[in-house]
Amino acid sequence: MTSKTISTSRTFIRPLEEEDGAFILELVNCDGWLQFIGDRQVRSIDAAIAYIKNILGSPHITYRVVTLSNQNVPIGIVTLIKKDYLPFHDIGFAFLPTFAGKGYACEATQTFLQDLIAGYADEKLLATTIPENIRSIRLLQKLGFEFDSEINIEGKKLQVYAALTDELKKSVTSVSPR
Repeated sequence: MTSKTISTSRTFIRPLEEEDGAFILELVNCDGWLQFIGDRQVRSIDAAIAYIKNILGSPHITYRVVTLSNQNVPIGIVTLIKKDYLPFHDIGFAFLPTFAGKGYACEATQTFLQDLIAGYADEKLLATTIPENIRSIRLLQKLGFEFDSEINIEGKKLQVYAALTDELKKSVTSVSPR
């Protein structure tokens, strides 16, 4: 996967930048993020920029910002993270509430996956979510991920979904955003 900008019919998917501080501040403090991902204690632009710098400084974390192509307005993120407690990379996504339920997450994640798997060396890709995050589970299943296991991390129950890279190569080209 490169650091280039990729696009869908409605979005651009580009690398995270320090200039995204205001957007990240809003995203990590929205109800969905707090409920399903967790409180990152980012309460100011300076804290958001520090959060971004931490992400940009880690070789194990990739954040891509999803923007509306016709307005260049950030609406969400798609991520790839190598977590210590997982044997393979973990794909994730989060969108501002205003843009939820409109197919953007599916469209952007599908395109991100297509770009990613072209150069992905591992045999599997994982995704984690809490059992209550039904919308994310449905999207993961739509993208070709299947329930793999349940783990407990720091007292929090997580469901692990997995997809074989070879199977993803076939499935992500045929998913409809809605």
